[in-house]
Amino acid sequence: MKIVYFTHSLVSCWNHGNAHFLRGVLDELRRRGHETVAYEPETSWSRQNLLEDHGPAGLAPFEVKYPDLEAHYYAETDDLTEMIDGADLVIVHEWNEPDLVARLGTQRKRGVPFLLLFHDTHHRAVSAPEEMRAYDLSGYDGVLAFGEALSEVYRAWGWGARVWTWHEAADVHRFRPLDHGAEREGLVWIGNWGDGERSEELAEFLLAPAQAAGLDLAIYGVRYPKEAVRTVARYGAHLHGWAPNALVPEMFARHMATLHVPRRYYAKVLPGIPTIRVFEALACGIPLVSAPWDDAEQLFRPGTDYLVAHDGEQMAAHLEELARNPEMRAELAGSGLETVRTRHTCAHRADELLTIVEELSQPHAMRITA
Repeated sequence: MKIVYFTHSLVSCWNHGNAHFLRGVLDELRRRGHETVAYEPETSWSRQNLLEDHGPAGLAPFEVKYPDLEAHYYAETDDLTEMIDGADLVIVHEWNEPDLVARLGTQRKRGVPFLLLFHDTHHRAVSAPEEMRAYDLSGYDGVLAFGEALSEVYRAWGWGARVWTWHEAADVHRFRPLDHGAEREGLVWIGNWGDGERSEELAEFLLAPAQAAGLDLAIYGVRYPKEAVRTVARYGAHLHGWAPNALVPEMFARHMATLHVPRRYYAKVLPGIPTIRVFEALACGIPLVSAPWDDAEQLFRPGTDYLVAHDGEQMAAHLEELARNPEMRAELAGSGLETVRTRHTCAHRADELLTIVEELSQPHAMRITA
């Protein structure tokens, strides 16, 4: 099967978390003998920002870790018909321009024989619904949503049985426990400031607890405004800037534990969506402590796969306990790793996608004809 994926960027993970999962799932499909083609705009802001910050060397970790994946850059004037020629399945990520989304839908409505799916991995359906409703999806066969709560939004918009919950997952070929050869020390948090969506939470659940527990905290991420940089410094943490996601397993291997601080929309409005960072951390066998989020779909075993802190004081207590209890760290890391490998790998998501394709390929499958 030939699978074409239109993404914001495959090569750049600069403030672009979908690149993590896309790399893993496309590589998994390629391993199974499918032809995978990724298209990204030649002017994608994620890639442009990465090149401005780090130059061509910023692309090297992706190229080294994913030698069999390649992005094809396109301009707005390029021929779409040629780009999707021979495709059996076309998937379009929601970070693409509305015009591209509509043009691909028009191709489908003209009877071009490929399945066309829209892939939503963001909270805009609830935070900016007018933006998402402006997309013309009338030519699409269905929607892939990265959480059941998001799927429910699309069902309310009339998609019914043509929306599937397709969670992100870990690429366990690369995200796995590594032996750093030295004792793990301190805490690491990998994430962006979050456009004001979790500023208070980062102070309460990340910065203050690390300081209270007396643990060194390394922070990696981008888009930290000047006030945020000052806040990080005031708590004694160390901000290191962008980290290539392909090198994150090595970074986890050097640290005792990591933390998860979900953005407000995922903690309060779209329950059950952990985002890719949780899957990747557990896959790397590093103990994880999380600020509150509702695992509404029972993806994990809270308290067994990771610890949950309901306030900053409890977060500090958890971190102190982990620091002095290596047996607890080992048990927590082993449980999280077991759950990911059993349920949440890119191989599992490839299976799910192929099942969806098979379902849509049946003669009785519903089609969009509007």
